[in-house]
Amino acid sequence: MKKRVEDLKVTENRRLTEGFFLLRVQSADGLPEIRPGQFVQALVDDSPATFLRRPLSVHDVDTGSGTLSLLVQAVGPGTERLSRLTPGDRLNLIYPLGNSFTLPLAGEKVILTGGGCGMAPLLYLARKISESGVQPHFALGFRNRSRILEHDEFLKLGPVWISTEDGSQGHKGFVTDIPAFREEEWDRVYCCGPEPMMMAVAAECRRRNIFCEVSLENLMACGMGICLCCVVPTTSGNLCSCTDGPVFNINHLKWQT
Repeated sequence: MKKRVEDLKVTENRRLTEGFFLLRVQSADGLPEIRPGQFVQALVDDSPATFLRRPLSVHDVDTGSGTLSLLVQAVGPGTERLSRLTPGDRLNLIYPLGNSFTLPLAGEKVILTGGGCGMAPLLYLARKISESGVQPHFALGFRNRSRILEHDEFLKLGPVWISTEDGSQGHKGFVTDIPAFREEEWDRVYCCGPEPMMMAVAAECRRRNIFCEVSLENLMACGMGICLCCVVPTTSGNLCSCTDGPVFNINHLKWQT
């Protein structure tokens, strides 16, 4: 798939919860094909401490308006600078990068699991799943009630179960503690979030022989397989998360669970 290097116009920068914001950018030439699970590499201007581009998952796509949405957590100087962009500013992206999730077959029962900012690629994935005629379900985990993100947007596409570590909303505990995830029969599980959460989801899926794909959040400096800083051990050898991933079937990962 051909990559673009392009200045996109910022059309919205909206604070969601503490530390999290939604950045919407627009292409003047219309968007290329973007598959669920792919990501962008964003250039951070006017940030002396930031030399490398920042990898950001594609959160949602609107081909009609030529806009894509990025769900971002401000955790360092690079993302903090992005959080200060205003409508009319320009953001240079290399995109679309990486592989994508495998869409389910007709009639399959699927659930999308995520935690915190790691759930960023799940909204667009759910939209494409819904467009294919399959009903998506969601199990989303957060630290507490104040950190819940995009609940209403996910609810538009399917049933949503929430877990919070402190029990302030939904089920107390983690995504893997949600009864619907643990007790109902699923044909496919899709997951993105902190690695311990993904490993716990993967362990449960292996135990129950459920097809599962995860989107890794390894550090990516170049996004094109050159720097080799995002290498992950797999059953096919060491692969780059940015080009061979970020989406992997759990059976191909050498995770110790």
